[in-house]
Amino acid sequence: MKIIKEHIKTGKFKPFYLLYGSETYLKKLYRDKLKDSIIGDDNEINYSYHEGKDIDQDQVAQVAMTLPFFADRRLIIIENSGLFKSQNDLSSKLAEMPDATIVVFVETEVDKRNKLYKLVKDRGTVSEMNGLDEKNLKLFVSQQLHQAGKKISEQTISYFLDKTGDDMINISNETDKLISYCLDREIITIEDIDQVTTTQISGQIFKMIDAIASKQQNNALSLYYDLLSLRERPLTILYLITRHFNILLQVKDMQSLGFSQQAISGKVGIPPFSVKKYAGQSRNFPTKLLIEALELSSDIEEKVKTGRMIDQIGVELLIINLSRK
Repeated sequence: MKIIKEHIKTGKFKPFYLLYGSETYLKKLYRDKLKDSIIGDDNEINYSYHEGKDIDQDQVAQVAMTLPFFADRRLIIIENSGLFKSQNDLSSKLAEMPDATIVVFVETEVDKRNKLYKLVKDRGTVSEMNGLDEKNLKLFVSQQLHQAGKKISEQTISYFLDKTGDDMINISNETDKLISYCLDREIITIEDIDQVTTTQISGQIFKMIDAIASKQQNNALSLYYDLLSLRERPLTILYLITRHFNILLQVKDMQSLGFSQQAISGKVGIPPFSVKKYAGQSRNFPTKLLIEALELSSDIEEKVKTGRMIDQIGVELLIINLSRK
């Protein structure tokens, strides 16, 4: 991201940019910053946008080879194409495009052995965007609030992030709600957060697993019933519980092998901000119990999907068995 910022600042751009990773907010932010800096708002004639896995590669190549009209640059943005995960000929088609053309790719996953990836890496800039760590997420929130003339303590920001999760689009939306709610006040409080901030289902699952670990069965079941009251499907909740235990097992195992927080984040597929939280929670579960939890979750899922168990009752039984003293 630092390299892209420098290119935007100097106005000197590479022919290719690849923004990829799990953090949608950052990808959109830098996509739009590049667009504004490369062609501005009033140059649509030299701008083309392509999205999806069925884009016409020949059309893209034809546009890329066309010199810009009455301008210095032509910009092509290609989003969610899957081209970096499949074999294709676009790399050879773009290899000879004129210097005035710039192509920005926005993707979720890439295969670094892919020919197009190698072209972009050799001649352009690749930036992986998988979310911010806890320190920078707190800074992100405090800066948004500061711009609106609001103040918040670090403890209150931590409470806020526990509710929102680490998705930056959601954090930004929830921060806007806080600013509107506290329109006539400077200080943001925990009470304000409780009034307007929507707790994400991932946060509820985290609390549920905490309750299971401490054998607070009634609390765990209460959190489950809260999710049902919000019309979350039992099988969705079961999937999230299973995924959570799987992450705990992977984090616990990788920590024991000496992997760094950044390495765990990349291999497990969770933001760096979340690794510390999962690592702390994993200490409450012996490895054997995590494996048993995954086996029990799988067994219940199989029984539900084959009609031998009602989905709501199946998740209840899972919580009861895991939180039994």
